[in-house]
Amino acid sequence: MSLPALLTGVPLAAAILVFCLRGNGSRNIIVKIAAAVTMALSVATGVTYFGHPVFIKSTGTMLSTVIMAVDVIAALAILYYTLVKFKKIWIAALELIQLGLILWFEQGVGHSIRLSADLAIDNLAVIMVLIAGIIGSLIAVFSLGYMEEFQKEHPEVEDRRPFFFFVIFLFLSAMFGLVISNNLLIMYTCWEVTSFCSFLLIGYTQTEEAIHNSFKALWMNLLGGVAFALAIVWMGIEYETVELSMLINLGRSAQPVELAVALLVFCGFTKAAMMPFSGWLLGAMVAPTPTSALLHSSTMVKAGVFLIIKLCPVLGGNHAGLMTMFIGGATFLFASCAAISQSDGKKVLAYSTISNLGLIVCCAGIGSYEAAWTAIMIVVFHAVAKSLMFLSVGTAEQQLGSRNIETFDGMFCSMPGLSLCMIIGICGMFLAPFGMLISKWAAMKAFVDAGHPLLLLVLVFGSSTTLFYWTKWLGKITAYIPSGKNREEGIHGVQWLALRSLSALTIITCILFPLVSQCAVIPYLEAAYQTSADVIDRNNLLIMSMMVILLVVLPLRFGKGRKKKLVVTNLAGENSGDNLSYRGVAGQTVPVSLRNWYMESWFGEAKMKLCGFILCGSCLLIEFAIICGGAFHV
Repeated sequence: MSLPALLTGVPLAAAILVFCLRGNGSRNIIVKIAAAVTMALSVATGVTYFGHPVFIKSTGTMLSTVIMAVDVIAALAILYYTLVKFKKIWIAALELIQLGLILWFEQGVGHSIRLSADLAIDNLAVIMVLIAGIIGSLIAVFSLGYMEEFQKEHPEVEDRRPFFFFVIFLFLSAMFGLVISNNLLIMYTCWEVTSFCSFLLIGYTQTEEAIHNSFKALWMNLLGGVAFALAIVWMGIEYETVELSMLINLGRSAQPVELAVALLVFCGFTKAAMMPFSGWLLGAMVAPTPTSALLHSSTMVKAGVFLIIKLCPVLGGNHAGLMTMFIGGATFLFASCAAISQSDGKKVLAYSTISNLGLIVCCAGIGSYEAAWTAIMIVVFHAVAKSLMFLSVGTAEQQLGSRNIETFDGMFCSMPGLSLCMIIGICGMFLAPFGMLISKWAAMKAFVDAGHPLLLLVLVFGSSTTLFYWTKWLGKITAYIPSGKNREEGIHGVQWLALRSLSALTIITCILFPLVSQCAVIPYLEAAYQTSADVIDRNNLLIMSMMVILLVVLPLRFGKGRKKKLVVTNLAGENSGDNLSYRGVAGQTVPVSLRNWYMESWFGEAKMKLCGFILCGSCLLIEFAIICGGAFHV
């Protein structure tokens, strides 16, 4: 069996096994083995195909038959939930429209189209395979301990862990199929499976809020699915191809493919939660934390930006690129501003995710070599650091009973190991010289070189707000408030395994990013753009890499063996002796209270969402009107 077949087949087999074998012991063994094998297969894919891209064509009609069968099965499952169980008729209509389009196309046009390659495994696909395979598998392992505690804490929620892990591994299987697809019909099928899996994961608790938010995710992603189906039909009829590589080649040769590109970009917008479609990703917070980590960092949303990055070479200098650039930039700015006013840890992470995805999409919309390099590097850094942050917050919530950042005071004393994991994740997201800041430096250079100074202002203001909310969070967890209680005793070993692995992976990625750039990203861009360039001078990359090493090594070397001196502090009164309370006026005891400034009146969530939705929605309508007018006029 070939490596691509194993890559998709192993998680699928694991999904079926964990669903059928209901015992906790057997499930734990299957999940651990499947996660280890999936990670090994991801690494094997990297070793085999890095620097050696391949195009694979299936023989016979078996693959197309399987794909069509999966389309029908997924559609029937969605129709069951939308028509039979919850009576969401208009959502069912979206599914019927795209299924009708695909079936009509397959029967009427698709069989006459000759394909040169169904699969394309290049460096970008391998990067995505490694992200999904390593991070997704670690999330699955983490879920073993987390979901056990979750069910104890929420006895009112039906224990459906076999179903939960079934969907997790089905999700990973579909993600692998999506990123190695060159045939858009195959990609479409995997795309729909991931949308349906996200619907099931968000609605896991089956509360009224969870069901409402799961359907919000479903209809938004089905709207993108309709655009995907229309793009396939348009490409098949107009250009007699359904291959992504052929679409890019046609765009390079100045063929009028802008409508198909714009439809695929729109599809990417819905999956990547760009405004005005960001609501589904915020709603996903009602799900257990592993779901949030999976959707926000390693798989679901990365599928959307993956497709848009693939289209980078044909996005520069046209209306599709302008739409992509504007909506990405506006999403980056308004989502980062909205994060300032949030004290809920998962909500801060959600808006931060949307913001970073917006920056990735904005860079992709520019379409230049430099901007594409930046977009890919942000994908890598964001995936590892943000998954670590989500799992850390979920663990802290289970131990503290809250995920509000204001409850994290003294966390460095009561949960030092978890605090260190969280600090590493935060540093990876915004602190110099860690990876995300390097990527933003490259984005700044790309915006200037592409002649878009206004985008530079968006980047500056968006990054400034990012600095603000991450610094607030970092200050909370590093505040030294003595505590005699160790709150880490209830954390499971599998949770520590995932957290420490992701912490190490974050540091390693930041140290080795010159190697990632030189060996993975630049070869892909050289093939895609048929040119070579250094975005950031190699000497500068090495200097920043060494700075990361020093930041990690120096605290380890000089922080040990030194006696800690506890200094009694005085605020507005006499210290009671424990730094936790003070005697104030008339002998009144006042507890210590530290609170951040959230500026709700300036950066309120509703205000930022309204501005972003209006601007992005208007841009979508205007640009699609122009693009459709040009396509049908031609």
